[in-house]
Amino acid sequence: MSTTIATVQALAIRPARSSPPLRVDATHALAGIGLAGDIHAERLSPRQVLLASSKVYADEGLPAHALHENLLVDVDTDSLESGAVLRVGDEVLLGLMFQCESCGQLDRERAGLARTLGRRRGVLARVLFGGTIRPGDRIRHLGVRAPAWSDDWRERIVHILDAMPAGTVVEYGLLARLAGVQPAYCRALPALLARLGARYADRAVGMRSSVAAVRWDGNGLF
Repeated sequence: MSTTIATVQALAIRPARSSPPLRVDATHALAGIGLAGDIHAERLSPRQVLLASSKVYADEGLPAHALHENLLVDVDTDSLESGAVLRVGDEVLLGLMFQCESCGQLDRERAGLARTLGRRRGVLARVLFGGTIRPGDRIRHLGVRAPAWSDDWRERIVHILDAMPAGTVVEYGLLARLAGVQPAYCRALPALLARLGARYADRAVGMRSSVAAVRWDGNGLF
């Protein structure tokens, strides 16, 4: 049984990394990809859509789009759990992934903002079923749960490695993309895998590695 938990207050897409978010009157969600025209529309990304709370904007007095969200919603996003399936409007289904890290780029808006926000920046989602989203659309919790993803990127790395087909390896760059972290995290991956022990130490390789094992392309993870 579905329950209405929020409405869409505003929509935005970000056409390029160098572009500010662009407010739009409607956006088209593409199943398994993300929002049409958005920089995060990518098949292998767990970060296809970012939902942020209008309450955070009000509490912190933030200017529009400071959190770089796609959907501004009138619910506390830190109360939304990974694995929940939401229906937005009449068509679109979103699967919630994990809370979006309040990274240092937020401090460009205001010094110390990332620390102030903590886990209140917003929640990330993937598009499960496509369609059009417009401001005013109801958001309903369908009471359905998919497998949950951790807010801790290290635990997400383990989850991904466990999902890999036997006998394959994954390149560090792809592993970072699948976990939803910046490419800079690749530098930390060899040490992390070494700490995880023999079961994981050889599951990921550098792009130029001579290891002969088949490279996994992430197919089937999501």
